[in-house]
Amino acid sequence: MNEIITISKEIHFTAGQAIMELGYLISAIFFIVGLKKLSHPETARAGNLWAAGGMLLAMLITLVFHRNDQGEAISNWFPLVFSLLLASVIGFYVSKKVKMTAMPQLVSFFNATGGAASAIIAFMEFGSIPAENMGLVLVSLLGVFIGAVSFTGSMVAYGKLDGKVGDFKSPAMTYLNLIFLALTLALIAFVVFNQSEYTSNILLYTILGISLIYGITFVMPIGGADMPVVISLLNSFTGIAAAMTGFLYDNNAMLLGGILVGSAGTILTILMCNAMNRSLLNVIIGGFGSSQQTTTEDGGTIKEISLSDAAVLLAYSNSVVIVPGYGLAVSQAQHAVHELDKLLEKKGVQLKYAIHPVAGRMPGHMNVLLAESDVPYNQLVEMDDINPEMENTDVTIIIGANDVVNPAAMQNPGSPIYGMPIIEAHKSKNIIVMKRGSGKGYAGIENPLFGNDKTRMLYGNAKDSLQRLIDEIKNL
Repeated sequence: MNEIITISKEIHFTAGQAIMELGYLISAIFFIVGLKKLSHPETARAGNLWAAGGMLLAMLITLVFHRNDQGEAISNWFPLVFSLLLASVIGFYVSKKVKMTAMPQLVSFFNATGGAASAIIAFMEFGSIPAENMGLVLVSLLGVFIGAVSFTGSMVAYGKLDGKVGDFKSPAMTYLNLIFLALTLALIAFVVFNQSEYTSNILLYTILGISLIYGITFVMPIGGADMPVVISLLNSFTGIAAAMTGFLYDNNAMLLGGILVGSAGTILTILMCNAMNRSLLNVIIGGFGSSQQTTTEDGGTIKEISLSDAAVLLAYSNSVVIVPGYGLAVSQAQHAVHELDKLLEKKGVQLKYAIHPVAGRMPGHMNVLLAESDVPYNQLVEMDDINPEMENTDVTIIIGANDVVNPAAMQNPGSPIYGMPIIEAHKSKNIIVMKRGSGKGYAGIENPLFGNDKTRMLYGNAKDSLQRLIDEIKNL
């Protein structure tokens, strides 16, 4: 009789494992479909829902069918389900309430929580791994290292984006970061090959401490227009750390999800580095964007334009290109700019938005901002596609953008952004720049475009200026 009961339990356990693995496979498919849909603004919302559905399925499957080595099911349902529901409510509330200007900060904060979770799991599991299983020991230590760096690095990025943390640029930081990185990797190697319970525990805390500090010193020198790349890189770190924890638990859903996030973040980071003509190595060692050099002024005279003249120029143009930047987000002018483009289109003006890969403070910031105001996706044109049209563009309106239209990147070999691909606004026939002042951009570099003979400045808050401009055009 006992043998029959034992066989029945084994069959039930095996069936449960099969269902769980099948559920993980379906979750993985959801992740892949979601990631594919995220590649285009028009399907990005659906992509998020697909990926969220895959994660929800993976969690429910685990709660219902997971069994330990003794065949026992999860018994502490209440704290797990309560935590899941509470976190979901908090996440939903925060996401709905956050302003578009604070979206990069929110992304950094969410990324920090993911890194922290992965580091904590790897840290807690370290003690239960047999010393002879060197592979799992290595994975656990790498999970602690990468997760901790992602946590503190993302929190520093959050502080910098929110204006609470300033840049700390010093040539010594590069060498300090290299020392931290080399020391951490050396300690990890030592623990893997020379384990004793006492030594390993001390070194585990040491690795955690250095990793937390390294995350801070790694991001602290980075500033200006380089932050979108850093956010993308930290996101890939969190994905890699999640993959490490999936490997520890032999959980295919967590493993594949982490691999997808890590690889997608890495690819995006490389693409953004290319878009800014920067080296990924400089990002890793913390030397990214630390140049203090500025461009030389070309002696051009900065000229203003009145609202009435700007209204006439736009209303009687054939083609207009709008280049959005972070100033558009700061002034919450996305709805006003869409009202302007609809008004101009009624007058027969062909209007497009030129999107630079690193405009704003996070990858895709301008796409998200304009999507909020229901700007049609076919009006959003990437940099490489819009540049050939700039010479034939009657008017280019630059709203809050600076570094991504700076011609010094093409004309001044002494500029720190020389070689960086830009939106070639300086080639258009007329240029209107909407800014609060004629100061430097976020990267701290002079912009000779402001003194260009074809450029006119329309000073003031972008939202207010756009609304007054709309009224002027309506009165023509």
